[in-house]
Amino acid sequence: MTSPDLTTTGAAPDRVVAPGARAGMAAVVLALVVIGAMHLVGPSARIDPVRRTISEYAVVEGGWLFDVAVVALALGSAGVIAALVAARLTPARSLPVVLLGAWCVGLLLVVAFEKTNWSIGPSVSGYIHRYASLVAFVALPLGALLLARRHRRDPAARPHLRGVRVGSWLALASFLPIVGAIGLRGVTGVPWWRAVPLGLLERGLALAEVLVVALLGAWALAHARRSAVEAPAEDRPAV
Repeated sequence: MTSPDLTTTGAAPDRVVAPGARAGMAAVVLALVVIGAMHLVGPSARIDPVRRTISEYAVVEGGWLFDVAVVALALGSAGVIAALVAARLTPARSLPVVLLGAWCVGLLLVVAFEKTNWSIGPSVSGYIHRYASLVAFVALPLGALLLARRHRRDPAARPHLRGVRVGSWLALASFLPIVGAIGLRGVTGVPWWRAVPLGLLERGLALAEVLVVALLGAWALAHARRSAVEAPAEDRPAV
């Protein structure tokens, strides 16, 4: 009896795809529940969601809950990347993986480096926090769009990739009012962070991006299941 070829049966990849995809989707649910609750209860409920950024929740009493949610999202997103690679939806060495990895690293840096306390003044930690969040928020939708483009001719992937594209474009579109406010500052004299509802834009951006993570995980899981069903009987392990 010959040993089954796990690269063709999909048995080995499935041991990565299912846990990784499910971890990512569970992390999205956790982040939405925890951060959503922080909008409604506790000291964080006093933060203006229209004007103040989400990171404000990390610096109030109970802010560790926000940090836990973001770290869980970063680790869950890494699980989704592993699932996408194991499902052979993208090579491990590819630009989409690099960009999705940048999202994960950016989230961890956002937690590790506290945002600027403007009552004191700018800080190195605050600058790292700002640029890490910018990299994360830009990298994820770009990576997801590249991945969706590579599979645009796969009819089975369309239901998932349609949502991935919509979420990614909505995330990138969230930057347009900010870019416009920066460009018009010389005319209006209004600082860009006051010219736009920054908190509201960031919340919309974050919601779109975590939903993209969940959709990527669901796509990897569905693809692995379909591949297992379609695998020829002779390529499956003997019993």
